[in-house]
Amino acid sequence: MSEHFDRYDRIAVGYGRWWAPVIAPAALGVMDDVERAVKVGAQSILDVGTGTGTLAIEILRRWPQVEVTAIDASGGMIEGARAEAERRLGTKQRDRLDLRVASADDLGLPDGRFDLAVSSFVLQLVPNRFRALREVHRVLRPGGAFAWVSWLARDLPFAPDRDFDAALEDVGEEPREWEDRPGDLPSVAAAAAQMRRAGFSDVSATEGLLEHPFDVDGYLGFMTQFDEEDLVASLGEDGRSRFEVALRRRLERRSRDELTLRLPTVQVRGTRR
Repeated sequence: MSEHFDRYDRIAVGYGRWWAPVIAPAALGVMDDVERAVKVGAQSILDVGTGTGTLAIEILRRWPQVEVTAIDASGGMIEGARAEAERRLGTKQRDRLDLRVASADDLGLPDGRFDLAVSSFVLQLVPNRFRALREVHRVLRPGGAFAWVSWLARDLPFAPDRDFDAALEDVGEEPREWEDRPGDLPSVAAAAAQMRRAGFSDVSATEGLLEHPFDVDGYLGFMTQFDEEDLVASLGEDGRSRFEVALRRRLERRSRDELTLRLPTVQVRGTRR
C-alpha cells in the first residue's frame, strides 16, 4: 500500500484539477445525510479520506458551528487540501479545520471523539474495509452517525477508455491489462451488510449514478495528468506527443453521449450503537 499512497502523493495536483470536480456532486450529497444531526447539535465531524478537501471545506462553509478533522493517508493530498482551504476559506473557518495524515483503518484518534463521520469515494481504496468501518465506529460517540459514498461495480466499459487503449496501439505500445476493481461494492445490499457487521445500526443504503460530460480536452487532461499519468509519462516526450495526437483523433469521433462518464454509486448511512 505504500506504493499506492506514493502514487497519490505524485498525482495530488492532477487529482485536484481533474478528478475532484467530477466526483464533487456525489461527494457533497453525503452532507444531506448528516444535516439533521448537525441541526440538533452535532459539532465534531471526521472526514475520512479527505483528498483535496472537497467535502471538509463545504461542511465548514455550510455549518459555522462545527469543527472538522480531515484525514488522508497521502501527505500530498493533505497538502492539496491545505492549499484549497487557504484559497476558499476565511481565517475563522480554517481555524475549525484540523488536517492530518492517517490511514482509515488506523486513525490514531481517541475513542468516542466525534459526533459524526463522513467519507467520499475512499472506502473502495482501503486495504481492509471492515477494519476501516470498525475504526470509524470506535471514534464515534454512541448515537453518532457515519455517512459515506463509494462506487458500485460496473460491467460496461467507458467508450473513451477503449479509445485510450487503441491509441496506445496506434503508436506501437501495448494496451493496458484490464483488471476488476476489487474494492468496488458488488451491491447496495452488500454495502449495508458490511456496515451492520461493523456494529452500525439503523443502516440505510441507496443506489445513485454519477454522470459527468467530458469534452475531448477534459478527458485528455484527466487521463494524462491523473488516471494514467505514470503510463503516459513512461512514453517519453516524443511518444507522448504522438499518443495524444492519436487519442485526440479518436475522441473527436465520439458523440457527447459517448463522452459522458456514468458510474453507479452507493450512499450509505448508519448509527453507532
